[in-house]
Amino acid sequence: MSKVIIDLKALKHNLSVIEEWMKGRGSQWSVVTKVLCGHADTLKALQMLGVRSIGDSRLENLRAIEHCISGFEAWYLRLPHLSAAGDVVQLADVSLNSEISIIHALNDEARRRNREHHIIIMIELGDLREGILPGHLVEFYRKVFELDCIDVLGIGANLGCLAGAVPNIDQFMQLVLYRELLELKFGRKLPLISAGSSAVLPLVLEEKLPKAINHFRIGESIFLGSDLVNGGTLPGLRDDVILLQAEIAEIKEKSLLPMGETSNIQPFETAQIEDEYTPGQRGYRALVTIGQLDTDVHGLQPCNPEYKIAGASSDISVINLGDNPMNLRVGDEITFRVNYSALLRLMYGRYIEKETRPSLEEFSIFIGEDTHDIEPVTHNITAIHQGA
Repeated sequence: MSKVIIDLKALKHNLSVIEEWMKGRGSQWSVVTKVLCGHADTLKALQMLGVRSIGDSRLENLRAIEHCISGFEAWYLRLPHLSAAGDVVQLADVSLNSEISIIHALNDEARRRNREHHIIIMIELGDLREGILPGHLVEFYRKVFELDCIDVLGIGANLGCLAGAVPNIDQFMQLVLYRELLELKFGRKLPLISAGSSAVLPLVLEEKLPKAINHFRIGESIFLGSDLVNGGTLPGLRDDVILLQAEIAEIKEKSLLPMGETSNIQPFETAQIEDEYTPGQRGYRALVTIGQLDTDVHGLQPCNPEYKIAGASSDISVINLGDNPMNLRVGDEITFRVNYSALLRLMYGRYIEKETRPSLEEFSIFIGEDTHDIEPVTHNITAIHQGA
């Protein structure tokens, strides 16, 4: 059976390292869990590790989180849509917004529920995702500040999340200036500039990011250790928090190139490895029980660098093992590292088992009887209201 393995000790390590980075610059942050797709055991482990601020882009995931853990601050990271305003106010403490009509709907829902809803106003800075155009900021904020049940925590931006543009210092300095402008214009403090993400962490390590950028929404680098700017793994982080194990269903010595005439009838794009082999060359090939129905196979990388993915169908992937199968047999497993796209589909897929190692019970013993032996992520809203 194929399964996703979540290493809780590696997860604890990455959380602790990133928390030290955040403490070093006096920043607050939220753990982005959308890649977990509501996986209960991993969410419970995050709670054991002191995580109290969680961001997700699916209301279904926030509902699942609410069912398995308590006492956390929920950030809704997908732009709310009008028909979901009630659910957003019910499930999220904070949401990211760029449309005044939707903020009005959130205000109405918050008033109906006798509560306050907190928002971050998103500004477009070049990645061409969500955000108000800077020229409309003043008038937009004038309308938002008139609402009685909306609390504006600050401004934010998404950089490096769609178009692939590398975040730069000039963009962040623009945000700092926009906050200063709005605070002077309206005489109200905007405590947060929420523009940090996994893509911004290299600038943090280089100590180039303005201190005023004081809230981060971090997901991929926690779970994969990714350096999204330079490639590879960020210094000090582990890249083995989440791995895929796929069971071998067949292993045989075969030709490494297809025989006869080929065409484009295959339903999925195959790996371009033909140039590596010569006609008649043979080697060992393993078929593993993972396919395009389960994940983005192009996002898998065998942990053994000698192995190469030759291609995949909907249910099976073929792995070239080379001249020596290293005593692998049917029933053994091949382990893969995954990229973000592959991981997202694996965690969402109902055909793939997910397992934490160690178990939650063993992990609780590992981190000690006081399950809050570290507290990496606190309530951002509470910290703001306490004057942090």
